[in-house]
Amino acid sequence: MTNRRVYRIKTIGEFHKFRNLPKPEHPLISVINVETAKHLHSDEPMNLLLDFYMIALKRNLNEKGAVRLKYGQQEYDFDEGTMSFMSPNQLFSIALDKEEELKQSGWVLLIHPDFLWNTSLAKKIKQYDFFDYAVNEALFLSEKEEAIIVSIIRNIQQEYHSNIDDHSQNVIIAQLELLLTYAERFYHRQFNTRKIGNHQILSRLDELLTDYFNSDDLIQKGLPTVQFISESLNVSVSYLSRVLKRLTGQSTQQHIHDKLIEKAKEKLSTTDLSVSEIAYELGFEHPQSFSKLFKAKTKLLPLEFRQSFN
Repeated sequence: MTNRRVYRIKTIGEFHKFRNLPKPEHPLISVINVETAKHLHSDEPMNLLLDFYMIALKRNLNEKGAVRLKYGQQEYDFDEGTMSFMSPNQLFSIALDKEEELKQSGWVLLIHPDFLWNTSLAKKIKQYDFFDYAVNEALFLSEKEEAIIVSIIRNIQQEYHSNIDDHSQNVIIAQLELLLTYAERFYHRQFNTRKIGNHQILSRLDELLTDYFNSDDLIQKGLPTVQFISESLNVSVSYLSRVLKRLTGQSTQQHIHDKLIEKAKEKLSTTDLSVSEIAYELGFEHPQSFSKLFKAKTKLLPLEFRQSFN
């Protein structure tokens, strides 16, 4: 898997050719019925880098347990209908465990960024954080939800199959905005219905931060980054942020700072270390930065907090 070269696809026309499909009717947007696409074999290039957006609604991908899909280091076995979102330049990989074809059904919507140029969606699409989720954070749809999404996709397909006129782009953009709005709604439902898994992420985060702050990592590596935390928890940065916001109202960075202040309070109240020494042990290169953060969080300077115990 790791030895396979990355196969970059710059245009929607190239993607159609790669999957042995007819030329797209529109160069910047395409709806593909997955069942009509060329089946993939294990000897084909499977590491794909697309220069356009891809929204996929797929089901029954893995009837025999032979297929795994992967974004970066995240791997997931699909065994039910899911909806996933990819923005341009995300690496997308497919691995076949056996010499079998990949049987698929569903829809794939391809949108080149140029299609969105000078429209209301050009900037707004970047606000949908689910385009940055890992593959195992896909949207799982109920039958009713899937019917809504399929209906919108077919509306888009029907519009560009019709004669293109001055209104075509606006109509398609409106349908895309509707699709993304429904996806946002359905993700909210999923966050609510998967509370146990989300609370497990929160528990693992607290455990990870506690272990990190009780080790020598603070001195050697400094404060943990949001990227380090997300990779350690095997979730994407965006998904982790959304889980924490949903459960606690705080960002990942705020959780890191809260744990830091908790540790700083412990050192200020139970040791005779100077503020500079504490700052160093907590991974700060400059004591002033530590004092500034401490005051922002507690309304007190570190020495003022210490004096409150005397």
